[in-house]
Amino acid sequence: MLVREVMSRPAITVRRTDPVRRAIRVLHGHDITAAPVVDEEDRLVGVVSELDLLRGEFEPDPRATVRPVPADHAPPPRRVVEVMTHDVATVTETTDVTTAIDLMVGKRIKSLPVLHGDEIVGMLSRRDLMAMLARPDDDLREAVAAELRKQYPSGPSWDVAVRDGVAELSGPSHEHADHIADLLARTVPGIVRVRHLRRSP
Repeated sequence: MLVREVMSRPAITVRRTDPVRRAIRVLHGHDITAAPVVDEEDRLVGVVSELDLLRGEFEPDPRATVRPVPADHAPPPRRVVEVMTHDVATVTETTDVTTAIDLMVGKRIKSLPVLHGDEIVGMLSRRDLMAMLARPDDDLREAVAAELRKQYPSGPSWDVAVRDGVAELSGPSHEHADHIADLLARTVPGIVRVRHLRRSP
């Protein structure tokens, strides 16, 4: 499965010159955990996350300790550029989802900007991947069957069953058609495996 089949689009971006509070409102308002940061020419220059934006926004509460809380005279961060991550890992629309997951795990990050050339076209998050896997089996079965009918309106036909994201295709033996059907089934977001069950002609 490719990133473009799972990612959220369009990407919600913030500017590096934006005030921290504005970026907080953007993330909260769109219910996202991170956003690409762009410069004045809309080029990707970083990523800012919820955790980045929380930095320095709260002071210790003296009620939480018996010891005096030392005064912090350092001003809180004012602009996104002061808190964002500059070293950005990215993927493209045609990156395999398994590669993107490996990148998230390896770098311990929750989301990846998706690029088409230099243009930011989307964002892939762990939430997107979880939403894909959470699709009900009945919805997945209908989606797989629809793709097969679209590709083969005049047959051959398959019986489709989906259990826990695994598609089972039952139909007559046909090497080329089986290959195409397998590819189609794997492009349906939420299908994690495809099995073929031969049906007697």
